[in-house]
Formats: sequence, structure tokens, C-alpha cells
Amino acid sequence: MAGETITTDVAIIGAGPTGLFAAFECGMLKLNSILIDALTDIGGQCTALYPEKPIYDIPALPAVEGARLIENLAEQIEPFDVPRLLGRRVETLTGHRGAFTLGTSKGDIIHARAVIIAAGAGAFGPNRPPLENLEAFETTGGVQYYVRRRADFTDKTLVIAGGGDSALDWALSLREVARKIYLVHRRDKFRAAPESLRQLDEAVTKGEIEKITPYQLKSLKGKEGTLSGVELATLDGDTRLLDADHLLAFFGLATDLGPVAQWGMDQIRSTIPVTPSTCETSLPGVFAIGDVATYPGKLKLILQGFSEAAMAAHAIYPIINPDQALHFEYSTSKGVPDTK
Repeated sequence: MAGETITTDVAIIGAGPTGLFAAFECGMLKLNSILIDALTDIGGQCTALYPEKPIYDIPALPAVEGARLIENLAEQIEPFDVPRLLGRRVETLTGHRGAFTLGTSKGDIIHARAVIIAAGAGAFGPNRPPLENLEAFETTGGVQYYVRRRADFTDKTLVIAGGGDSALDWALSLREVARKIYLVHRRDKFRAAPESLRQLDEAVTKGEIEKITPYQLKSLKGKEGTLSGVELATLDGDTRLLDADHLLAFFGLATDLGPVAQWGMDQIRSTIPVTPSTCETSLPGVFAIGDVATYPGKLKLILQGFSEAAMAAHAIYPIINPDQALHFEYSTSKGVPDTK
């Protein structure tokens, strides 16, 4: 339902993993919260970009797929009955510390005493290669920028283009289901984790992946949006045509803070500087956590976003309860607060 008016303690902008955990931390402190996200599903990039991709650096989970991580986080906040406004973005923020009003693209009005921005990289979309008739192949799925279901590529011939972690990770993962994988990059050096590079060398030696360097994408071949091949070229003009059912292009994301950039907070290259001990921005009462937040020593890891969520919630508590001292208790001692 659009056009709602809601009053809450904390408005959380972004329903990715750090936003979801912020809702949990607020709940543990008996603070009401609401989640707002421009996407139609919770989970942020975990849901939109890599639901079936394993994540290895979540404490106590040796490996967890993105979608499963979001399911676990959603289950964790169930006791707190956190409302969700999805498929809309926050366009306006007015007021001051202790009394903010937020307006969404669907006419919702949210009154909140504090705000947590957990918007990840902001609005995001793929950097698209400059190829003729690209849109026609995007429409049919011949060209894709995300992998949502590995099964879609079973027994397919794939051209994977890119030189970063995403390209290598998916080449290594999809070799288990694809008929053939070509990994294309404009130079022989890849920007990826050392372990991924080791696994790539091993897969190339075994013939599981064919590495093609130094080549770039030149053109797409096919009829009526059905991809049949990808033409490559070197800087010297040498060309090569690869048979292909799909092109997976991983050239990074184009990000945009959107309306958030107009709210008067300090910014550094599409990120928001915060005080490390509280995650408060230069706008009092507004906090930023996860990839959108920056400070000296910041690591863009989900686990660090979780820590920032806890710090922000504890810093918000005195805003909501100015006359009550917060005595820290371990969850093993206090359990989950009774919300009834």
C-alpha cells in the first residue's frame, strides 16, 4: 500500500544485510523501526546480484549463499514485527535530530526520531559495454550482468568478460554446470583475491575454463536477440569469434546516492563520512552504515556493516530515551525483548 503515514523511532533506509541487522539491533534495544528500500525485495545486492553466490566471511558460517543469508536475517527480526516499505525510495528528509520527516516516491510520510542510512552503494546498475544492438540481446537474456540462478546456465556456452572478483568468482562457480566457459579480459593480470587466482590457474590447466587475453569485446552475433557468438578484438586489431549462448559482462556497478546526496551531509565520492564510534553523519541524528559509510580504516565487508549497525543503534538509544541510561547487557543474559 502506498501513501501511508507512519510514526516510528528509527527509519532505516535500505533493506540489505546491514539494514536488516540494524532493525534487529534496534529491536534488541526496544526501539521501533521501519525498513524502506527502492527494490521490491529485501536483501539489497545479496538478493539482486548474487543470491546463489557463496559468501565466506560471515562469522560462524563457513559458507552461505546470499539468498540464505537474507533469509536468516529476516528470520532474526521476525520477533520485532518491523514494517517494510519496498519498491519506493526516500526522496525527502526534513526536520532535525529527534524529529525527522521522510517522504517517499510513492507518497508515504514517515515521522522518525532518528535515521539510519544503510543504502549500500546507493542506487546501482551495471556498467554496460558499448556494443551495437546490446539492448536487443539484454531483453532476451543473451547478455546478462547478474547471476540469479546458476541452473539457467546448465549446459550452456558462456563468455564471461571482466577482470575482477565477480568475473572470476562466477567463472569458477559456473564451470560446474556450463558446457564451456571463456573468460575474457583486456590484459592478462586480474584484480581478484589470491585464492581465486590460484583456483583460476588450476581450472585453466585442467581445461575447465579457457582464458582469453588480451582481448576486448567488439560485437555481438545473432538474430532477433538470440545470441550465437561474441566477437573479440585486441588493441592491435586481431579478432576472434567465440560461439556463445550467453555473455556475462562484469565491469562493475554504476552507483548513485540519488536524493540522499541533496540532504546536506558531507560526502566523499558517493560515500558519507561518519564518526567511527557512533556512525553519525555530519547531520545530527542521521547515521550511515555499510558500504555507504566511510571513515579511516573502513573495510567494505558485510561483517563490518553488522558492527556499525550495533554502534548506530546504541548511539540512537539516548535520542529516543534521553532520560534513561542504557546499561549494556549481553543477549545471552537478556534474550530477545518481549515486544507485546
